[in-house]
Amino acid sequence: MMLPGVRVIELGTTITAPLTAMLLADLGADVIKVERPEGDPFRSFRGTQAGNPYFETFNRGKRSVVLDLAHAQGQAKMRALLRDADVFVDNVRPSVLPRIGLDPVSLQAENPRLIHCSITGFGASGPYSARPAFDTVAQALSGLASMTLDPAAPVITGPTISDSVTGMYACIAILGALTRRAATGLGARLEVNMVEATMALVGEHFTALQAGIIPNRRTRGAGSQSYAFACADKRLIAIHLSSLEKFWTGVIAAIEAPELAADERFSTGAGRIANYVELQTELSTRFAAKDRAVWIERLIAADVPFAPVNSFEEALEDDHVRALGIAEPLDKNGSGRAVIKTPVLLNGERPTAIRPAPLLGEHTAELLDQPAADPR
Repeated sequence: MMLPGVRVIELGTTITAPLTAMLLADLGADVIKVERPEGDPFRSFRGTQAGNPYFETFNRGKRSVVLDLAHAQGQAKMRALLRDADVFVDNVRPSVLPRIGLDPVSLQAENPRLIHCSITGFGASGPYSARPAFDTVAQALSGLASMTLDPAAPVITGPTISDSVTGMYACIAILGALTRRAATGLGARLEVNMVEATMALVGEHFTALQAGIIPNRRTRGAGSQSYAFACADKRLIAIHLSSLEKFWTGVIAAIEAPELAADERFSTGAGRIANYVELQTELSTRFAAKDRAVWIERLIAADVPFAPVNSFEEALEDDHVRALGIAEPLDKNGSGRAVIKTPVLLNGERPTAIRPAPLLGEHTAELLDQPAADPR
């Protein structure tokens, strides 16, 4: 374990704070999830209560305590937990903590070693700070959605990018604060918001604006020379040529199309970027002529970066994914679902074994009835 003895208190719902705390649990921290009497709303996401896969994904490895923070008794018990904690993670709106007796300044005074990380949608100040926010809101405001939405037929697709990157940035900040505390003995107040985290994720596109490059839906694919094609059997394959000339010559050899190499539009890397749409069309025609299995064999032989476009079910069955051992069946409440483990290896091993997400209030009596720990 990388974080033995580190106790984390999470006051979080849905994804950002639960993900942050789960990443710390994956590294060996003892994470206590504090829930309202009715539980994290994500427990019933999409109408499912028992064995909800969405809740399970972001809450493995934790213990659950139920506290009613609307009342003084619940607030007092929460403060007692925080006095003995190393880290406190929340994702409530900025005005909520003082209202429920958890003013950040007071918490820091009661436990100067506490690292308190608050995650919000828009930050603690600014004209939007009091607004509610979820993943799509942050993707939209940050500019990211302009690269994923078709203006002619806008449909939200893909994963929760803003939620995920915010949780990861928050985890990084907490790990940095723990290192700082080891040297200084001091806690810290950390703030991470979804809009800034998402903008940081695509920071290169903001920098590119200074060079006159206006990002759009094709900017990333053109610049990185990334393509996806439908093969003769209607199965998809993706390639990523990047900037190395050998990968361009490799794909030309694989598809046996020397005429494309001779085409002045595509003879240089800059030309291939400038004529990305035309090259996509030319390559698509050729990839459509043979089944995906043929192209897989040829692209391997030509050492071209590629992969079949797998469904999630196919990804789990992929020989390489199986060899990695990232997926593990986890049986609780009879679900038997495959859980994706931490992608981090410590000396060749994953830091901790997976423990299922807790039942609501499963550890309330255990944690609230135990005597207080010795002062640090």
